[in-house]
Formats: sequence, structure tokens, C-alpha cells
Amino acid sequence: MSITPDPLIPALPLPSLVKAEAAETCAVRTVVGTITGIRGAAVTAIMNAAAAGKKANISIGALVAMPGDISIVYGMVQSMSGGGYTLIGTGAEAQMLEIQLLGEILLDDKGGYGRFHRGVTYYPHFDIEVMTADARDLAMVYAQPDVATARLGSIHQDRSIPAFAVTDELLAKHFAVLGTTGSGKSCAVSLVLHAIMDQNPNGHIVLIDPHNEYAAAFGDKAEAIHLSNLQLPYWLLNFEELVEVVIGQNQERAYPEIEILKTGVIDAKKMFLREGERGDHITVDTPVPYRLGDLIKIFDDAMGKLERTEDVVSYLRLKSKIESLRIDRRYSFMFSRLLVDDSMGRLLSRILRIPVAGKPVSIIDISGIPSEVVDVVVSVLARMIFDFSVWASHDQGRRTPVLLVCEEAHRYVPRDEEVHFGPSKKAISRIAKEGRKYGVGLCLVSQRPAELSTSARSQCNTLIALRMSNIRDQEFVANAMPESAGGLLSALPSLGQQEAVIVGDEVTIPMRMRFDDLAPERRPASDTGVFSQS
Repeated sequence: MSITPDPLIPALPLPSLVKAEAAETCAVRTVVGTITGIRGAAVTAIMNAAAAGKKANISIGALVAMPGDISIVYGMVQSMSGGGYTLIGTGAEAQMLEIQLLGEILLDDKGGYGRFHRGVTYYPHFDIEVMTADARDLAMVYAQPDVATARLGSIHQDRSIPAFAVTDELLAKHFAVLGTTGSGKSCAVSLVLHAIMDQNPNGHIVLIDPHNEYAAAFGDKAEAIHLSNLQLPYWLLNFEELVEVVIGQNQERAYPEIEILKTGVIDAKKMFLREGERGDHITVDTPVPYRLGDLIKIFDDAMGKLERTEDVVSYLRLKSKIESLRIDRRYSFMFSRLLVDDSMGRLLSRILRIPVAGKPVSIIDISGIPSEVVDVVVSVLARMIFDFSVWASHDQGRRTPVLLVCEEAHRYVPRDEEVHFGPSKKAISRIAKEGRKYGVGLCLVSQRPAELSTSARSQCNTLIALRMSNIRDQEFVANAMPESAGGLLSALPSLGQQEAVIVGDEVTIPMRMRFDDLAPERRPASDTGVFSQS
């Protein structure tokens, strides 16, 4: 096979959507090779002598164009390898490109260009030239969609071309922000949320913050909820959650206590009903208020009827545990209320920001909550958000889309089934699987992607991957990414600060991008301590 260097191809007419400075930076495409094989969406091309001699700007992850008579097909370089033979007349080893097709721009009868769209209708054929994408190509491929979008930054190939995310696709179909510690996850989350709120100031965002870092990023736009002002009454817990709080981890040995607690809670809830109100519908999970005093009285009355001393032990253990929870100041957000009332409406209104009142974000700071019940708190919040949205969805006029942002998501929806409190994983997984139907979006943020539930992550149609050096994490992300993004995986360990690879329905095609700079007042309080100065 004999391949000669190809000349530079004249530039296409500059579309109006391309910035002037982009036109000056790259006015031409360069031919780098010729198609020699096509397998579905995968294309093989052999590089010409000039490109093989590194005179063309081509690398793994680069966008390439394949112009035809009907359309311009675009693809991404997945791999580069030696061809096993030499180019005639040069003695140089042939270089092969593996290209994944991404989409196309259709041409009209007069040579005009339509908009870029994913998928390929008119495939390229043998001997079509493969060219580097110039500034015009980049601007057309990454053009702002005609739907609601939020600007996140700029594309890696050309800083003058902005990177947009389709807001509805990002929120309705869930997204995940993954990266190693120090890669900038918190800043990325803050930037994404601010970009969405700038376009939608009356949104409803609930952010679970395990490190008390996001309050500084949102200022007066957020309702800061922390241990000192959180009221999450115990009667809102379902029975699984209540057992976790009262009995703890040794539930297999505490079967008698669990049965006693179940019967006592049902009776206490019926005692709270108004006179004449029937309690046939009351179950152990019905969110009806009840008094701890009534529950203790029920235990006392039952103990008085027992004849064997050993049967009293289970009642005494339950009473002791409940009394200790009532006086423990760490649990005051759950057990300190002297007056019990149906405060669910006020609680939901505050957490879900209904009405917004200028604060579209509620930040739930769980850093001060006892570690023994953190999972329970997350479970209650996620379950209440989903249940509210399910009931509100029956009335379209009351439907309120909500975004739940779950930091350190691997703690609540882990891959390992045995070392975790089940209800929190169940509640968040339910949002991941069914939330889109009822207007509940989910954002999973994790520094340990390999420990994140595969099922929950697979429900996130958009993946924002920052720097990642751990092999297990890279493999996990590789399995989550579509084949069209394979060429970008090699960049994960070497991504710079503020850089990310984004794939999914929110972006036109998989891309490597740089986030915009965050103003100081929009940055989370997540800086590492300076040990040398302290």
C-alpha cells in the first residue's frame, strides 16, 4: 500500500455560532489518514506519512471529521497502534487509528449545514479521508442546544468554546460526580448547582452534607439545617429505622424486644388518636404521632401482668434504652420534644423549600449527628422526599420537582450488602430507579466509585468523572461509560484541577472539559489544613 502526504484542506464557511477568536486559532482541517475498515460504529483508518511523522495534531480522545457528499460524520479516536507493515516510499511503520463514530451533520442541496446530532444515518465508506476537527467543527458539535441549558465551563480542545449541560436531562435522569480526594468534587458540585440555580432561582434542592462544607458556598441562598436547629421527630421513623435507633446492630439476638416494640408502638399510636377516631388503619409504619410516655406506660402495664422474671428483662432493656435516648443531648433533634404534634407539613415545607422564599437549597449538615443514627437520618429524609413526590404527582398543579444531592454516597448506597443499614440504601435506590416518574432527581457524589452500588450508579444517565488514580475506581468508571467514551478513559489519572470527563444525556457527545472558575463566595469550605503552618 502506498500512501502519500495529503495537502491541507480549505476551511469550511464559518458558521455564525463560532466566536471570532476561534476562527483565528484554527482555520483549516488536516488530513491524517484514510478509512480502511468499518465495523458498526467502529472505524479503522491508516494514517498518512505526514500524520505518522507527528505533523498533525492527533491523539487519543481527539475529535475527527469524515466529510462525505451527504453529511460530515464525526468520531473520537479510541486507540493508536502500529499497523505491522511499512509505508511504501518512506520506510516508516504504518500507524492505525481506531475511531468510534459519535454523530453527524447533514448537508443540504446547497452545501449548507444542519445541526449536529448523535447517531449516524449515512456511514462513511472506504477511502474517505479522516481529518482533524478544526474550530468550526468543535463549535458546531458542541453548540448550545435549543433547550434549557446551564454553562459549566469550556471544552478541553478550545477554551473559547463553552461546554453546556442540558438541565432537564441532567436532573430528571440523575447524575454522578466521581473523583479521588482533592480532585475538586465539592467545587464541581457547587458550580453545577449554581449554574442550575442561576437559570432556575425557584428550584428545590436538598443537599446532604456530611462535612459541613457547603453552607459557605451558598450563603443566603440556602436554608442551613444542622444539629442545633434540626427537628426530626422519632414518630416519623418507620419500624426498620426505629429498631436501628433503639436496638442497634444486635437485632438477631433481640427478637423478643423487637416484637414488644412493634406491639407497643401500634398501641401508642392508637392512644394518640382523637376520641371517636378509629385506628383500624394504624400500622407500625403509619406516620402518626405518639408519645414516648404512652409507650413506657404500655411497657409498665405489660410487665405488671408477667409472672416470670426472665420475661421482664426484655421490657426493662427497651425502657432503659428509650430513657437514655430521651436524655442524651446528641439525640435532642429526635427525642427532646415535650409536646408531640403532627409537624410533618412544617418539616417538609422547610426541607423541600416550599415556598422557596429566596432559598432554593436546603443543606442538611449531618456532621454533628451521632454516627450510630446518621444512616437513619439519611433514610428518613430520602424516604420522605420520595413519598411526598409520589403523592404530589397525583395533582399536576402541586407537583414540585426536587433534586437530592447525596455527598459521600458510597456510605449510604454501598456495593457491599452486609456492612450497611439497609433502609437508607433502599430509599436512595428507589429514587434512582423510580424518581424520574415523580419529579425527584438524584446526584450521587463519591470519592470511592468502586464502593458505590452498581445498581444505583447505573441509573445515573450522566457521569462527571474528575481525576481518578485508583485502578479499581477507573475500572468501575470504565464499565459505566459507553463505548464512545473509551478514548477519554486514559485521561482520568492525568486530569488537571477543574478538569473532568463528562458522558451522558446532558452533553451532546462525551467530552473532556474544564470547569469555569468559581467565585470565592461560591466555593465550599473544603480546603485541606496547612500542617506546616499549624
